[in-house]
Amino acid sequence: MDETLNHVELIREAFHYQSRFKKSTMVFKIDFPVTEHPLFTSMVKDLALLAKSGFRIVIVPGAKECIDAILQKYEVPSLHQGSIRVTSAQAMPFVQMAAFNSASSFLTRFSGNKVEAVIGNFVRARGAGVINGTDTEHSGTVDRFYKESLRRVLELGIVPILPCMGWSASGKPYNVPSDEIALSAAKSLGAEKLFIVSLSGGVRKGTYQIPDTIEASPSGRLARLTPREAASVLELNAAGNHENDKPLTELSLALQASRTGVERVHIIDGEVEGAILQELFTNLGSGTMIYTDEYESICALRSRDIPDILRLMSPLMQQGILLKRTADDIELKKDDYAVFVIDGQIRACGALHNWGEDQGEIAAIATDPAYSDMGLGRRIIRYLIDKAKQQGLKRVFVLTTKTQDWFESLGFREAATETLPEKKRRLYDHSRNSKVFALTVE
Repeated sequence: MDETLNHVELIREAFHYQSRFKKSTMVFKIDFPVTEHPLFTSMVKDLALLAKSGFRIVIVPGAKECIDAILQKYEVPSLHQGSIRVTSAQAMPFVQMAAFNSASSFLTRFSGNKVEAVIGNFVRARGAGVINGTDTEHSGTVDRFYKESLRRVLELGIVPILPCMGWSASGKPYNVPSDEIALSAAKSLGAEKLFIVSLSGGVRKGTYQIPDTIEASPSGRLARLTPREAASVLELNAAGNHENDKPLTELSLALQASRTGVERVHIIDGEVEGAILQELFTNLGSGTMIYTDEYESICALRSRDIPDILRLMSPLMQQGILLKRTADDIELKKDDYAVFVIDGQIRACGALHNWGEDQGEIAAIATDPAYSDMGLGRRIIRYLIDKAKQQGLKRVFVLTTKTQDWFESLGFREAATETLPEKKRRLYDHSRNSKVFALTVE
């Protein structure tokens, strides 16, 4: 039965996101090693499914590793000036070969999935010029984007594929970094989402230094970051000194995109089956999302939300972890409750009851089990403690029979029942023998 309910919940989430983002524009920057992976064919199948469903998708294939391999094969020197490849006149034909080979791998598979796609010259470029005394020759940067032409292609339901190439007004070809093209495409088109897909594994706790305030899953995955949190991770790991550190480079690109107005940037592992669909159609996702819109928030309970929090609390009430409450009980103290909302859906709740004597009780803490790795319970507790401060309370307490270790980890310490406010002592249920844990509000 539980498994059936989980499936129903996933279907609801999928419909929610399909409705919200249908006809929106999404840019996918996909590294070349992903195209060599066994799951690449199924990934393009998923992308084709999105295109058929009305999503406007733009593909920016990476080609760095392909270019490296072709230049090495033909013994053409390959130099770099910092992160910029110095593209000589001798190297340029081979760079073009690699760029269009990478793009063609997408074109072929989209065709196999009955989706029209086109490789186009939508980027006008200009030379990168001389950097630190080195002429970068045919290395370029985005000068402008032919966004109106690109939009017309998208309106026709055709998937544009943008190789790492650009041309000057006079037709001179330039090798332009795919990261820059993806960023410019997302910005020019006003894309709602930018996906960065690679095999790097992303920035994970345990491999990189992560601030203690950022929650991570047991596997170390950082599911969601605000731009400020992303910047703190980069600063903590001195990202500016890691030009060859792929996960940090991706996080830096994601942060740039969010700062230019892309609402949500997703860093995806190309080795995970269905990773793009999981990230797009479920709250939990499969990668790391940097978000600038109101993805999640803690807010006051509304009457129409009561059935949702009862659904969260019901299993805990059945186990005796929470006191039994009815919809009427909650309605009576509605103003005491707060809910944690993720994309319009309630995933956690809690309450602060003011008992007088400068003391408040934190109660009714419940979290959707699927979101246990996100630390929603801790965040609700912090919110309620802040609320207690605003009300001028000096102390908050909880009554618990089974979660004392968790509250101790949050700074609560065991206290005697005699320390409870008189009104609460009169209502204390001795048959439950709940332990009291308290925290001084600073």
